[in-house]
Amino acid sequence: QVQLVESGGGLVQAGGSLRLSCAASRIIISVNAMAWYRQAPGKQRELVASITTLGTMHYTNSVKGRFTISRDNAKNTVYLQMNSLKPEDTAVYYCNTLPDRINWGQGTQVTISS
Repeated sequence: QVQLVESGGGLVQAGGSLRLSCAASRIIISVNAMAWYRQAPGKQRELVASITTLGTMHYTNSVKGRFTISRDNAKNTVYLQMNSLKPEDTAVYYCNTLPDRINWGQGTQVTISS
């Protein structure tokens, strides 16, 4: 069973940066489109960013120009570089395939203070 482990979250002030990592227990990163999702309190989980196997990236409008998704196939890891963070980015962040086919991990909490 594949496991996804997210890390890198934390508490930062608005305008700050964080880099999230997602490590998979088996080789899946290189053969699947991967994505970062987030779920804010009281809201549904939403797709934030995705990257295809060919490296094409897509972002939800609210993070365009601020977030960058990347993938290291050799390390079987997906990253999300988050800059110019805003309080509305506060959420638990998860990674998964796109569409999501793997059991969700614990996620990593990102909290942005104003």
